[in-house]
Amino acid sequence: MKQSKPLTISVIIPVLNEEAYIGTLLSYIQENSSAKHIKEIIVVDGGSTDATAAIASDYGARVITSSKGRAKQLNTGAKHAQGGVLYFLHVDTFPPKDFDQTILSAVNEGHKAGCFQMKFDSKSRFLRFFAWFTKVNHTLCRGGDQSLFITRAFFQATGGYNEAYQIFEDNELIIRIYKMTPFKILPRYVQTSARRYEKNGVVRLQYHFGVIHFKNCIGAGPEQLYAYYKRHVWS
Repeated sequence: MKQSKPLTISVIIPVLNEEAYIGTLLSYIQENSSAKHIKEIIVVDGGSTDATAAIASDYGARVITSSKGRAKQLNTGAKHAQGGVLYFLHVDTFPPKDFDQTILSAVNEGHKAGCFQMKFDSKSRFLRFFAWFTKVNHTLCRGGDQSLFITRAFFQATGGYNEAYQIFEDNELIIRIYKMTPFKILPRYVQTSARRYEKNGVVRLQYHFGVIHFKNCIGAGPEQLYAYYKRHVWS
């Protein structure tokens, strides 16, 4: 009787003009994971005009071009992925050491999807307070910065990211996942950049993210959410 091949992970990173971050992240992933677990690192470029794609290629990533839009880029990466597990990661989020083994252990225990808890690279007590809630297993406490692992077969069953969403695409998918299967919160932390908060104001940005969550809960569609984001956050 043939043994099934061991599961491997395809890391998928959407980018757009991220030359300042991509090399650091790719180097970090290589140093903090095992090559036998990582099938590939796919960097999905949405039309960068800087050196992002060239840097990613230099670090050994598989660079794929896509039309602009995080949901479109993530779906494109998933379409080309060869690993049995997809790991969607933001370019400014750093997973814990041996994250690959943690993810595969969870999948081998029967979990189809989940994420890590999160910390910010900031001393802000306000951000630490909100990051604490990422340990709570509820859709209101989820977000793309926590990263997302999902088996490729189950991702296909969900239909993937809804490309109508120009923002909130991670949350929209995760809300659907919660309705389909138990969601696993891994007992370790990613560290994500607070750069958006530092640019827009910590309390101000958290308030607007809260409004976006609320608008989604009361039935606002992707166009309404994006319009609010452009009006109050986009710069």
